[in-house]
Amino acid sequence: TNFRETTHATMLLLAVLAAGTQAALLRSAPITHSTLARSAVKSQLHGLFGTSVDDACNVCGSSHTNVARVRGGARMSEAVADVADDVETYQFEAEVAKVMDIIINSLYSDKDIFLRELISNASDACDKKRFLSLSGDSTAYDGRVRVIADKETNTLTIEDNGIGMTRKDLQNNLGRIAQSGTKKFTEALGSSKSDATNLIGQFGVGFYSAFLVAEKVTVVTKSEDGEQLRWESTEASSYTISKDESEPIETTGTRLVLHMKEEADKYLDDFTVRDMLKKYSEFISFPIELWAEKTEYDTVPDPEAEVKEGEEPPTKSVPRKTNVWEKVNGAKPLWMRPPKEVSDEEYEEFYKTTFRAYDAPDAHMHFSLEGQVEFRALLFCPGTVPWELSQDMFNDKVKPMKLFVKRVFISDNFEEQLLPRWLSFLKGVVDSEDLPLNVSRELLQKSKVLSIISKRLVRKALDMFNQIAKDEDKFANFNKNFGRYIKVGVIEDRDNKDALLKLATFSSTGVDEKGTTLPGYKERMKEGQTKIYYISGASKEAAASSPVLEGLKKKGYEVIVAIDQVDEVALQGVGSFEGMEVVDAAKESADVGEQTDEEKAETEAAKKTLEQTCSFVKETLGAKVDKVEVSTRLTKSPSALVQPQWGMSPQMQRLMKAQQAGGGDDFMGAMSANLELNPKHAAVLKLKEMIEEDKEAKSTKDFAALLFDVAAVSSGYEVTDPAGFAKRVVTLMSGVEEEDEGEEAPKEESSENVEEELSFPDEQGPINAEVIEPK
Repeated sequence: TNFRETTHATMLLLAVLAAGTQAALLRSAPITHSTLARSAVKSQLHGLFGTSVDDACNVCGSSHTNVARVRGGARMSEAVADVADDVETYQFEAEVAKVMDIIINSLYSDKDIFLRELISNASDACDKKRFLSLSGDSTAYDGRVRVIADKETNTLTIEDNGIGMTRKDLQNNLGRIAQSGTKKFTEALGSSKSDATNLIGQFGVGFYSAFLVAEKVTVVTKSEDGEQLRWESTEASSYTISKDESEPIETTGTRLVLHMKEEADKYLDDFTVRDMLKKYSEFISFPIELWAEKTEYDTVPDPEAEVKEGEEPPTKSVPRKTNVWEKVNGAKPLWMRPPKEVSDEEYEEFYKTTFRAYDAPDAHMHFSLEGQVEFRALLFCPGTVPWELSQDMFNDKVKPMKLFVKRVFISDNFEEQLLPRWLSFLKGVVDSEDLPLNVSRELLQKSKVLSIISKRLVRKALDMFNQIAKDEDKFANFNKNFGRYIKVGVIEDRDNKDALLKLATFSSTGVDEKGTTLPGYKERMKEGQTKIYYISGASKEAAASSPVLEGLKKKGYEVIVAIDQVDEVALQGVGSFEGMEVVDAAKESADVGEQTDEEKAETEAAKKTLEQTCSFVKETLGAKVDKVEVSTRLTKSPSALVQPQWGMSPQMQRLMKAQQAGGGDDFMGAMSANLELNPKHAAVLKLKEMIEEDKEAKSTKDFAALLFDVAAVSSGYEVTDPAGFAKRVVTLMSGVEEEDEGEEAPKEESSENVEEELSFPDEQGPINAEVIEPK
């Protein structure tokens, strides 16, 4: 019979395992009697999962063999070891102790988290009492949390005047893992108490973070009309509950005493505790007071000083140290208030305090989202570029967003950022209970909720930028500071490209140094213009003087100038804006406008006339150019270089070359450009004549090469052979062709050399030649 009961117990435990219960939480207790066997299993199931054998078996109608339905959290078993003098000792089950070890040593990555969790619990206790006081006849309640760091006793004490706990609460809330008293309290209040959603603790594991830094934890608590109790545990191996006779707690509340580990003594330092409280709990709604040492100076008579007759006795200042309660959370969570109730001065003060900034923000956006996902947010656009970003545009150390859950700071470092990197210059806070945090509330996990919040933040940021754009001076300053980020957004954020293009500002040949947006460009377009033109250059002046723009200038067309490499990449990816194609004026495919029939006829005639010239130039230059053709865009310059459809501009070529050189790689080069010749220019016509006279002459080839060099310099390209270019220019200037280095002109040989070299191989020996001097 005993064996049969034991088998039933074992099978029941295995059935729970088969239902998906974590194996680490279960262990079959040794059984010596049938009653004890059933009692042990009942204790295991009720202690670990909050259910009984009968409940588990009744789910499917059998006695002991079917799968048990489990509920609740993993409870620290109530197997009583000793009961004496009102002190009850409870042993953690071995498997539960293992889970405790995981929670304490693996769940939290940063030990600093313990103070955030414990302060949050204390705040919840105060919130609970406040809710109950509002519904009852009790007087006004002023909650507060107090912290004492005592190096002499090696303890850190956190005390609140919240709701307190009964003996049953201690067993259930502190003796059961992953069961949240806060969650039960919220459910008990019902839907009518919407304010209860402000309670923080929902996972039920925050309390155990105390063991990250403490070897022993003591909880002294008193509930309404209840006795003062003490809960105590050493290294989370077991815990005791007893009556407490230490310093009495006024009304209700909880006093948590952490006996710190040797390696955790830094958490007893006044500065460290104050800094952690400001970081994690600055916006807790109840005052957080730190027992701090303060030095005051008393003025007392100086007995050592000489007292002169008729004068008052000399005095001196004597330091006197006192301890006072110092409030550390002075900031207010502005995002919790309606925007209409917050002044601009309050927003500015919040920005400077929260983000340690010295500048005033240019704009802010305060909003909330309700519905499927609920959150509140506050965004700021800085007035100046943050110092870290001035050194590196996308500095990883800059954290734009601070994440709060019910006013408790969680993190500002996420694997999946709340904002895309092109908005990394913004500052802001997000507070939501829907954010997908892991149990330790340290890590933000990727989910649909995160995507929804991110999209709404981006949309509101764009609304804020549009508000800035209404003020011309503010918008000019905004573009000076953060214009590059907007253009990076054009490149990377395809969903918001059109909205960003309305904000992106570029230099242009038709406006002053403030630049233009694409909508502004469209307003100034000439009648008949069907495309938006741009060109890249090292400066606005250099780009504007490019020969490829001569045809567009003749028609009065404005051209956008891409001075920055980001400008060029952004404009290349635009494609079209509001139905108008955006094209690079320096590409061979750029249409500079429709030609008249007369112009078309002239072009065709010029192509036939210069066919031999184009072929000769291509043959002379070889791989330097992709092709040589007659131009329809040149009006003043003799030649110009243009890029093929997929070619790389000279600006981008220099950038790529510098990047590859910095990385130790050789620049592989870019696609060869096309050389366009002006059929009406005198230099081109002269080359045509030189080819007809003697195309093999060195001067003819040099003239063709010089046309290429002139085109390269005027179009913004680097001259690959500066020495050869200089020699050809000097030849053109002097009219005298220089000899190539290494070649020597023939010299007249002296008579002595001739005499030495003239010899014949006969027996009579050499014959001397007579030199006759001219008369």
